[in-house]
Amino acid sequence: MIFLKTFNNSAALVKDDDGKEEVVLGKGIGFGLKKGQKVDESKIERRFITTEQSDEVKQVKEFRPQTIDVTNQVVDLVEPLLQTKFTDYQFLALADHIDFAVTRINDNIDIDPANNDWEVKNLFPKEYALAGKVIALINSEFNIQLPKSETIFMTYHLVNAASDDAQIQETMQITNLISGIISIIQYQYKITLDTTSFNYSRFITHLRILLVRLLRKDKKEDPQLDPSLLSFMKIKYNEAYETAERIATYLHSKMGWTLDSDDKFYLVLHIFRVTSRQ
Repeated sequence: MIFLKTFNNSAALVKDDDGKEEVVLGKGIGFGLKKGQKVDESKIERRFITTEQSDEVKQVKEFRPQTIDVTNQVVDLVEPLLQTKFTDYQFLALADHIDFAVTRINDNIDIDPANNDWEVKNLFPKEYALAGKVIALINSEFNIQLPKSETIFMTYHLVNAASDDAQIQETMQITNLISGIISIIQYQYKITLDTTSFNYSRFITHLRILLVRLLRKDKKEDPQLDPSLLSFMKIKYNEAYETAERIATYLHSKMGWTLDSDDKFYLVLHIFRVTSRQ
């Protein structure tokens, strides 16, 4: 692998053995190298097959040298705790967010997220708690004090890390919808759900999968259930069924989506579990 040029201490443009250009990231990856010299591949932590005019290169060029190092620290902290792996796209998105967050704080700009702190904290408690540690790490490394709103944005990035190619805007929209669904359930049952319970966690995961599928208009892979099962659920778990119907109406009015009998069946099941095992 041959060195072509450096963007900063942690990012360089190289050419592999097949003559393809790559952007490689790693601490000190291009330090002291001259064009044509060999690159120490053991230092490479991320790589992007690209061209010098690509969007990835333009992004990396604009990052502070410290941004890549801090992003690597964040990923090293998060991945084992969430048992996930950041894709290259998610890594760049996170690095871009961290770099811009530092710019905003230096310019005294605070962006208030669409969702309030309570909603995000209760919908994604594990990711929210971890986001607080990430923000503390960033503050320490850059010697800054990011606003509390950054914890919410960081939570979105951590949620996305476990969701393949999810987008931040997509996660924010889904968070709004889940918050509305939780409000319907709590109003219907006149209770406050235990956000620390296993059944609550399973329910939030189910809702996220359902809403992502509906948002992306993906087709179901599983075979359809017997429609008579929903009729059985209506009789056996009537209150949960009525609540599921309210949720179906809510999603149709908000997004124009129509839930089928399978969607409603699983909703009823999760609603029953989350409201009866507090």
